[in-house]
Amino acid sequence: MDGRRARRRGTALVAAGVVALLALAGCGSGDSGGARDSAAVAPGGQEGAAADQNKAGPGAPEQAGAGAPDLRVDQRAIIYTGTMRVQVDDVDAAAREATATATRAGGFVGGDERRSSAADAVAELQLRVPAAKFNEVVDEIAKLGRQQRRDIKTEDVTEETIDLDARITSQRARVESARRLLARATSITDLVSLENELARREADLASLEAKKRRLADLTALSTITVSLVGPDATTAEEEPETGFLVGLAAGWKVFLASMTLLLTVLGALLPWLIAFGVPLTVLLVVLRRRRRRQPAPPVSAPPPVPAARSAP
Repeated sequence: MDGRRARRRGTALVAAGVVALLALAGCGSGDSGGARDSAAVAPGGQEGAAADQNKAGPGAPEQAGAGAPDLRVDQRAIIYTGTMRVQVDDVDAAAREATATATRAGGFVGGDERRSSAADAVAELQLRVPAAKFNEVVDEIAKLGRQQRRDIKTEDVTEETIDLDARITSQRARVESARRLLARATSITDLVSLENELARREADLASLEAKKRRLADLTALSTITVSLVGPDATTAEEEPETGFLVGLAAGWKVFLASMTLLLTVLGALLPWLIAFGVPLTVLLVVLRRRRRRQPAPPVSAPPPVPAARSAP
C-alpha cells in the first residue's frame, strides 16, 4: 500500500510540473507577442508625432496649449533705443548721410540740432527708424567716422501690451453696456446718471487706447540719438580731479568771478551814487558848518550857598 501511494504521489507531482511548464510557456509567448505588437505600433506613433511636429512648424513651442500666447522673440513687443557719438571730418556731410540712411530704412528725422564752428562743429540728430532696421542703421552710422561711444538699450513691453489689450476689450464691453442702458432710460434722473457714467467710461477707454497707440509707436519705430562731432571737438570726458592745486585753482576762479560780479554791481550803482550821493554830501557839510557858527547860550552862575550857622 505504501508503494502504491508513493507512486501515485510521484505521478501527481510530475503532472503538476508539466502543467506549470505549459502555463509559463503560454505566458512567455503572450508577452513576446504583446511586445512585438507594441514595437510595431511605436514607430507609427513616433512618425505621427513627427508629422504633427512638422505641421506645427519649426518655430512652434513644444507642448503649447491651444490658447497659449505666442511668446517667440519675433512676436514680442520690444522698444529699442540707442545713443551714439561719432567723430567725423565733415559734420554737415555726415549729418546728411545719416539722415539719408534713416530715410532709406523707412524712418525719419525727429530732431536736428547743430552748432557749426569749423572743425569744432557738433550735430545732434534724433532718428526714428523701424525696429527691424535698427541694428542695420546703427552699423551704417558707425561707419561714417570713428565711433567713440555706443549705448543700446531694450525694453520688453509684451506683458504690458497684452494687459492693455485685455483692458481695452473689457472697457469697450462696459461702454456698450452703458449705451444699451442709456437707450432704455425712461426718466430724466436715469438719463443724466447714465450719460455721466457713459462719458466716464468712454474717457477711460480713450486713455487706454492712447497708451496702446503710444506703445505701438515706440515698438514700431526705434529711436537713435546720434552725436556727430568734428575732429577738434572735445571727445574725452573730464575726470574729477582732487588736490591742493586743484582747490587753489578753483578758489582763484571763484574769487575772480566774485570780484567781477562786485565790480559789475558797483558799475551799475555808480550813476545813482553820483546823482544822489553828491548833493546829499554837500547838504550834510553845510548843515554841520551852520551848527558850528551858532553861538553857545550863556551859562548862568550857580546860586550862592548860604553861610552855615554857628552852634549856641
